[in-house]
Amino acid sequence: MSAFEELKNQWIDPENKMFIGGEWVDALSGKTFDVTCPANGEKLAVCASGDEQDVDRAVSAAWKAFPVWKALSRMERSKMLGKIGRLVDEHAEMLSYTNMLEVGGLPRPFSGDIFHYYAGACCVDEGAANTLVNHRVSMIFDEPYGVVGQISAWNGPLLMACMKIAPALAAGNCIVYRPSSHTPLGTLALARLAADILPPGVLNVVTGASGTCGQAILDHPDIRKISFTGSTEVGVSVAESAARKLIPATLELGGKSANIFFDDCNLPLAMQGFFVGAYTNAGEVCSSGSRVLVQEGIYDQFLSMAIKMLADTRVGPGWVEGAQMGSLIYESHLKSVLDYIEIGKKEGARVACGGYRLTEGDLAKGCFMAPTILEGDNSMRVAREEIFGPVSVFIKFKDEEEAIAIANDNVYGLAGGVFTRDLNRALRVARGVDTGSMWVNTYSQFSPGYPFGGWKQSGMGRELHKCTMAHYTQKKSIVINTSETQLL
Repeated sequence: MSAFEELKNQWIDPENKMFIGGEWVDALSGKTFDVTCPANGEKLAVCASGDEQDVDRAVSAAWKAFPVWKALSRMERSKMLGKIGRLVDEHAEMLSYTNMLEVGGLPRPFSGDIFHYYAGACCVDEGAANTLVNHRVSMIFDEPYGVVGQISAWNGPLLMACMKIAPALAAGNCIVYRPSSHTPLGTLALARLAADILPPGVLNVVTGASGTCGQAILDHPDIRKISFTGSTEVGVSVAESAARKLIPATLELGGKSANIFFDDCNLPLAMQGFFVGAYTNAGEVCSSGSRVLVQEGIYDQFLSMAIKMLADTRVGPGWVEGAQMGSLIYESHLKSVLDYIEIGKKEGARVACGGYRLTEGDLAKGCFMAPTILEGDNSMRVAREEIFGPVSVFIKFKDEEEAIAIANDNVYGLAGGVFTRDLNRALRVARGVDTGSMWVNTYSQFSPGYPFGGWKQSGMGRELHKCTMAHYTQKKSIVINTSETQLL
């Protein structure tokens, strides 16, 4: 038996129903869809294919559960979130390998930290009271919306599920969650862990295609808030759907982040930051540092070191020992990334390394691509549009002012990095770049306590941090007149 088959048999449930109203159910239509592993094209599992009918019964189940969930004290909700966090910790290996197999990436450490964080955060914000005049007192409450719809992308399915589900539950909402049809297995595994902890109907997971299941969540009249992670193009339509219903939407969208390297940077550390920034998850990361801005004094040396690093990078399935970069998600996306290479070449970009599909041996079975560097300038499409693959664009700059100007010359503003030994300059650059997150002498560092989200066309609202709970609540003011004789 191959290593893939052993992992699949050990960790993957071959038959997956939807989780609605505390029960595991088939789609009302009886339809199903297959989930395959991008690293070898083999079938992983079968999932129920939900549609408008299934979303409707999930929304109904959520509204039925909402009075019970809302009535619980913050401490009671906190204890439940803590229990889920502990189960995630106990089943971290299963969740890690499930994520690896459905995404086609590498196994990553996984923990229940997000649930633990919100277990604490939900007990911290207790509203406010204020004396307006001697005989009038106001109380301010943070009230949950009720039933929220959450739609996630395929590139980090399990992490996104935790990032969306935990704060929404902590704030007192019930959830209808739709994972990507390419990567639903980790979210279903998480739901199985939470199934015996949460009251029935508090969390509902409906699997199915974006055009039916996802759209049904956007269109449903009884969903009071939307949270979406995906491309900017789709995010615009999500925002329009929310606007038509006058409900709020949190949008975590695309990026074209600049990772900036100054002449005085610690080169060994900077090379790690370059690779982590641009090639983690085969570059299929919205915050990827895919624009690599290098100061002219070290540009040639930095490029030479980067080319050697990528040439030595071992690309392969996550179950192969020593693999450093996995596959892309599916065939048509791989083609899209390769098409961008051709677009770059036509615009005058130089392919410094990579730029082609890997087809040697077992790699031919999956969606593998050589990690790629293009040399170009910031006016090129490959430097302005989100490629979402293992492709970085090297751009030379002269000084601090030019680096900031290049970084900001883009419609996106999700993340970025700066590597320098001058911490005053690091802070100036980090403050000067128009983006929601900046990392200094590191990259892609996430924590439940760090707000994450975009500026400009990278979205609106935040994931992680206690401020996210404000996105899942609405303010209510109550004014009490304590006087027996004065009305006003």
